[in-house]
Amino acid sequence: MDNLRYAYLGDAVYELFIRKYMINTLGIKRVKDLQENAINYVSAKSQVRILEKLINNNLLTESELDIVRQGRNANSHSSKSTDIVTYKKSTGFECLIGYLYENDIERCNYLLDYIVGNKL
Repeated sequence: MDNLRYAYLGDAVYELFIRKYMINTLGIKRVKDLQENAINYVSAKSQVRILEKLINNNLLTESELDIVRQGRNANSHSSKSTDIVTYKKSTGFECLIGYLYENDIERCNYLLDYIVGNKL
């Protein structure tokens, strides 16, 4: 699968994980509250902040960092809601999640649990 397909899959996996976390773990019931809280995790800026913390805390392997770089450098379209650098970095994050979901679900779940458990 190419990097943009991994990013597309990673976006869906990550969004679903965060939604389930907010409903099942945080107990948020109102859709408006769910949408407001989701921004802390799923916006491009939030994904970049989380990715940078994962990197700064040395939680990603060299091969995972390569996947992030490849996803970041993939030929993607820009976003109207954020600058190109933020958009590309968030695409790298989504690419990592999609890749791990397809190839190492245990590692994917570990990182997702770490993100919400440590409030990154």
